[in-house]
Amino acid sequence: MQRRYKTNLLSQGLNIEGKSQMIKIGNIQFKNNLFLAPMAGVTDAPYRAICSIYGYGLAYTEMISAKALMYKDKKTFGLMAKADEEPEPAVQIFGSEPDAIKYAAEYLSSTNTPLIDINMGCPAPKITRNGEGSALMKDIQSAERVIRAAVDNTDKPVTVKIRSGWEKGSVNAVEFAIMAQGCGASAVAVHPRTRDMYYSGKADWSVVKDVKDNLDIPVIGGGDIFHAEDVVKIIETTGCDAVMVARGAMGNPWIFRNYNNLVNGEPFADIGLLDRVDMINRHLSLMIKYKGEHIAVLEMRKHAAWYVKGVPGASALKNMINSAKSSNQIIELLQQFLI
Repeated sequence: MQRRYKTNLLSQGLNIEGKSQMIKIGNIQFKNNLFLAPMAGVTDAPYRAICSIYGYGLAYTEMISAKALMYKDKKTFGLMAKADEEPEPAVQIFGSEPDAIKYAAEYLSSTNTPLIDINMGCPAPKITRNGEGSALMKDIQSAERVIRAAVDNTDKPVTVKIRSGWEKGSVNAVEFAIMAQGCGASAVAVHPRTRDMYYSGKADWSVVKDVKDNLDIPVIGGGDIFHAEDVVKIIETTGCDAVMVARGAMGNPWIFRNYNNLVNGEPFADIGLLDRVDMINRHLSLMIKYKGEHIAVLEMRKHAAWYVKGVPGASALKNMINSAKSSNQIIELLQQFLI
């Protein structure tokens, strides 16, 4: 069954014409304004390659420790590995020590990454207890030194990802974003939740709008982006220049194609069970190619669960895949699921 959303969105007062546009950050032009967010344990090279099929504007690596990069940690270099099937991803780094950030910026200047993103929004305790991620939103002077250490030591565009603030009583996204722009950041991405919210509650898009209204550089919005229509709505509501999709892309690489079709007035089809099973097989194949059989089987468990979420019988399939010992077993289970 094909659906056409253009009329529905126009009836809500949303103007979708021209929203799927190329966007320029620094001196780099991207083909559209829907980006795949960095997500630890999710947006590795195989999954970025899967999503690239459906036409994102930009994808990011998983979050990289600047200090680990400085110490030449092998696992860190593995996180930056690129799949043959994907365009060059942006690299997202984190850290609170200017010397480590300087080293990372200098190193990444010699790579093909289009831009360097600094994470100042991660809420994970293991990150914030070291004064990194969203903890930097409590220390604007330290954050400024970190941003300048990157900007002053690379010819790549440097972007910064932030949250609304540390907690409900200290929403400082606008002040923080103005500081980042003053340091030479080429764009700011805003996840409009405070750190103490983690990923719960409702994203406050008004924070994205406030940041956009106060900056001259591009603003990337996000938060509660689960469908192509959500992308259009946040752009129309906030005026942001691009949108970053995170959890809404887990098990749903089709969101990029749907968005591009939507803004071009083209129909897009519901994703059926066969599409989902085929995607698991394709994803598994890429995982084996880049990570080997054993790791691919283990890591495919979570992805398979996301792909079939909401499908009748998904829980039983998930349990069986979680018990699978080989890729052939997973493939056989999927074939049986289709019968």
